[in-house]
Amino acid sequence: MRRPLAAIVAAALVYGHAQPALAYLKFGVTIGGRPVTLKWAQTPVRYSVSTQGITDVSVADLQSAVDRAFATWQAVPTSSISYQFAGVTAALPGRDDGLSTLGFQNRPDLDRVLASTSFLVDRVTGTLLESDIFFNAAFAWSVAPAGVTGRFDLESVALHEIGHMSGLGHSALGETELREGGGRRVLAAEAVMFPIAFTAGSIAARTLKADDIAGITDLYPEADFARTSGSVSGHVTKDGQPIFGAHVVAFDVARGSSIGSFTLDAQGQFAIGSLTPGLYILRAEPIDDAEVDSFFDASRNADIDFRVMFVDRVVVVPRGGDSGEVAVKVVRK
Repeated sequence: MRRPLAAIVAAALVYGHAQPALAYLKFGVTIGGRPVTLKWAQTPVRYSVSTQGITDVSVADLQSAVDRAFATWQAVPTSSISYQFAGVTAALPGRDDGLSTLGFQNRPDLDRVLASTSFLVDRVTGTLLESDIFFNAAFAWSVAPAGVTGRFDLESVALHEIGHMSGLGHSALGETELREGGGRRVLAAEAVMFPIAFTAGSIAARTLKADDIAGITDLYPEADFARTSGSVSGHVTKDGQPIFGAHVVAFDVARGSSIGSFTLDAQGQFAIGSLTPGLYILRAEPIDDAEVDSFFDASRNADIDFRVMFVDRVVVVPRGGDSGEVAVKVVRK
């Protein structure tokens, strides 16, 4: 039994052509009244490349760029996911044909969407059956090793979309500012999975960050990873009441890296897994550096009316265990 999930379509966004469950958001469906995380039940995940090229990117160029992006995710040492090229196909992405296809489509009507990932799932088990990625041929693309001014780097955008294809949602580890005339300018992005991390001409997003690595490891951990890693958990409240949608960030004091999560239930609870044991500084912040619907369905009322708050103590994450309940109290703006 299969059904397409039109509601679960993840896109790489452009704002005015501006120059995670545990580790962070993961996609999910409700099966028999219970939430089920979307992931591949078996690996390697097989993918095909469409024979529909564009003027500046040949089919061979497309295949090479996405192959490199798949290899980057597969190379994460703490994750067990793997991918396998299944050949080229005349089919276009977005068709229910049993193939997970990556390719170009010309969609000038989607003038803020560089690329998009769609899914087909088993409605009984919730496991992924097929996932397609389309790259919008209405934009200028490049596969040059050092990038090309004014063109979007295909490998970088493919890396982001393959994260979605693997089951990862967006990371909120980034900073933007509003642009005069509309849209946002990206000031910094600490994750490939940040939703608007792409600037024409840049190849900076070809490399995974700590948050990306934690996310893919959380979904597909190596067999003994749980014994060597730890987690931190707790809840966020405002005026004594739990809040939904707060972004909680764990900063690794020794390594200088950050991994984020969200409060995802009515109790304001959060959990961040896949952490290297050690000392962490925690902060809670509103999702105000991207559109809220980049992270949550529009029907979910994420609270963004509070100030950034740091936990007043350093949190210890043990090997093979959890920090214990951490209470984070935020105040209104």
